[in-house]
Amino acid sequence: MNHRDPPGIIAPHIPADDWRRAQATGAPVVIVVRDNTHNAIPWCRVLIPFAVAGAAALGTWGLVVALCALFDAAAHAVTIIAGATGPIGVGGITLKLTRAKNT
Repeated sequence: MNHRDPPGIIAPHIPADDWRRAQATGAPVVIVVRDNTHNAIPWCRVLIPFAVAGAAALGTWGLVVALCALFDAAAHAVTIIAGATGPIGVGGITLKLTRAKNT
């Protein structure tokens, strides 16, 4: 009896009994290969960059809003301090930071 082993990498996928029976009888061996090639876009490759870009954009806008709130609070604090202290003078030059209240 002259039988050969299955060729190459497909050997583990063909049962030995089926291979030997096909060799003995001359029947063809049908190998089904699943093809996973398709033309669709893999969504994971598309959604992850958009999620990262969206998170970066939201983080940037959050930073802008926080800085605006900080500057607003600092401007109010400076206005209150300047109104309470009155004119500031350095070396004979007087600077009036706020207008006088008309009473």
